[in-house]
Amino acid sequence: MASTSVYLLTVFSFLSLLFFSSHAQLSANFYATTCPNLPTIVRGAMSQALNSDSRIAASLLRLFFHDCFVNGCDASILLDDTSTFTGEKNAGPNANSARGFGVIDTIKSQVEASCAGVVSCADILALAARDGVALQGGQSWTVPLGRRDARTASQSAANNQIPGPSSSLSTLVTMFSAKGFTAAEMTALSGSHTIGQAGCASFRDRIYNQANIDPAFATTRRANCPSTSGSGDRNLAPLDIQTPTRFENTYFQNLVAQRGLLNSDQVLFNNGSQDALVRTYSQNNARFLADFAAAMVKMGNLSPSSGTQTEIRTNCRRTN
Repeated sequence: MASTSVYLLTVFSFLSLLFFSSHAQLSANFYATTCPNLPTIVRGAMSQALNSDSRIAASLLRLFFHDCFVNGCDASILLDDTSTFTGEKNAGPNANSARGFGVIDTIKSQVEASCAGVVSCADILALAARDGVALQGGQSWTVPLGRRDARTASQSAANNQIPGPSSSLSTLVTMFSAKGFTAAEMTALSGSHTIGQAGCASFRDRIYNQANIDPAFATTRRANCPSTSGSGDRNLAPLDIQTPTRFENTYFQNLVAQRGLLNSDQVLFNNGSQDALVRTYSQNNARFLADFAAAMVKMGNLSPSSGTQTEIRTNCRRTN
C-alpha cells in the first residue's frame, strides 16, 4: 500500500509539473532576480535591428501573432525543420514570408551571455514584439513573463488556425473567437497592419477584381503587382501607404477611404459589424493604441495545452 501511494504521488507530481510548466502564472517581474538586465538587452537589440531594417518591428509582431495562435505563445514557430522534425516555418502562412528569426537569435545570444539557461525564447519574442511597436511610435505595454518553450510544433495547426489575407469578416470573427477574442479585439489587433508590407500574391485579387477599393489606390498598387499569377508574387507593398514604419491609426483611416491593401483589412469597413469601431479608431489614435495594447496582453496569455512538455531552449531554433 505504501509503495502504491508513493508511486501515485510521484505520478501526480510529474503531471502537476507538466501542467505548471505550461500554465504557470505569468508575472511582469518574473526575471527581476534571475535576469534583471533582460528588458535593457531586448530593447537595445531591437533598436539596433530597426536601424538596419525598418520592417523588423512588423516582422516580429507577425511572428508573435503566428506563434501564439498555434497552441499558445510557446516559441514553436522558431523551431527549424530537421530530417526527423516538421515545424511551423514552412506552413502556408509562414513559408517565404515569416522573417526576423535572426534578430531573435541575436537577442537570445546576448541574453544567454548575461543569464544562461534562464529566459525562454517565447518571452524574448513577446518582449521584442512589444518593443518594436513602441520604438515605431506605438503605445508600450507591460509584458507578463514566465512562458516556457515548447518541444513540439504543429504545421497542420499553423495551416488551419491562422487567418489568411483573403479571409472574410465572418471568418476573422470565427477564428479569433476560437482563441477567446471578441470581434472588437480582433479589429484592434488588425491595426498591427499599420506597419509592415505584404507580397503581391496576397493582394492581387483585391486590386484587380474587387469593387470596394479606391481606384487611384488600385492603380498605384498595380504598378508593382502584375495581374498574372506567378509574376511578381513576392513584390512588396506597404500595408499602410502613408506611414509604413509608424505605428498609429492611419491604417483605419485608409480603410474608411477604401484603401485597405488586403481583403482581410477592407472587410473590417465594408457595411459590416466593425464599421463603427473602425471609424472611431480612424478618428481617435489614443483609443486605438490603448485597445491594441490591451489585446496584445491578452494574446500573450494564450497558453499551450495542458500536458505540453516544455523547456527553456538554449538555441531558439532547436530543442535542447
